[in-house]
Amino acid sequence: MTLPAPLAGVVPPVCTPLTPDREVDVPSLIRLVDHLVAGGVHGLFVLGSSSEAAYLTDRHRKLVVDTVVAHVAGQLPVLAGAIDMTTPRVLDHVRYVTEAGADAVVVTAPFYTGTHPAEIDRHFRLIASRSPAPVFAYDLPQSVHSKLGAELVLELAADGVLAGLKDSSGDAGGFRAVVMGARTRPAVSGFSVLTGSELVVDTALAMGADGAVPGLGNVDPEGYVRLYRLCREGDWEGARAEQERLCALFEMVRVGDPGRMGGSSSALGAFKAALRLRGVIDCSVTAEPQVPLSPDEVERVGKYLAGAGLL
Repeated sequence: MTLPAPLAGVVPPVCTPLTPDREVDVPSLIRLVDHLVAGGVHGLFVLGSSSEAAYLTDRHRKLVVDTVVAHVAGQLPVLAGAIDMTTPRVLDHVRYVTEAGADAVVVTAPFYTGTHPAEIDRHFRLIASRSPAPVFAYDLPQSVHSKLGAELVLELAADGVLAGLKDSSGDAGGFRAVVMGARTRPAVSGFSVLTGSELVVDTALAMGADGAVPGLGNVDPEGYVRLYRLCREGDWEGARAEQERLCALFEMVRVGDPGRMGGSSSALGAFKAALRLRGVIDCSVTAEPQVPLSPDEVERVGKYLAGAGLL
């Protein structure tokens, strides 16, 4: 399908359900997509952080994008992560996700090796020149150890290299600079600015952002769609109340014991446990080497769901 310019609304980063032996659980993935579509979301982002893309083999990544694109069948735009360390490896991912029919690709800065801003600029230009689909930048400095500066993003947007930005940097000032530039610079017209923070969607939309890519949107897509609608209607009191309900629900990501697991195990384990408790997926296992939640921790996830009116 033709990607809207700018892409706007709620575009959840789709979790990747796995079987107990860590294969992609295709029936559960299809049910999850149906759950998100029924929740009213405006697009889907596969093979991002919440999809556990960093943990998946190339075979698993390809199966995910093939499954989702085929099942959605043009109902919604599908963005696919083409996330890897260097430009040639990213281009390999771009090839198979676009062959599958992804409507856009999402790309981080290069990582593992130290990268100069000029090399980051060259990375995005090379990818865009060879990608048949629009390219979205993914600003994720905590994982790739490079920050995408606002001026670099806006220059790439003005040159037609980038169609949008998913900002998960936590840098509110830099995010505002991109939003302002997208609104005020004629050459950047149609550029989509999306926040990746579940906790400040109302604030981002008030700044002028186009939408959000919330991992928690897997669990409660209706809530984020409602929040987006309230903001667009100018009901800021209603939006604040809905955002605060979602903030309380987001506390589920902290159920894991930090003495025995990292934040990814806790957060992704909680999202998957919540989806299983809601009857969307069959198994809440996460990819290796992430540590599974204990039964007590899963029980706490259920309490958060009940408190949010989701059980």
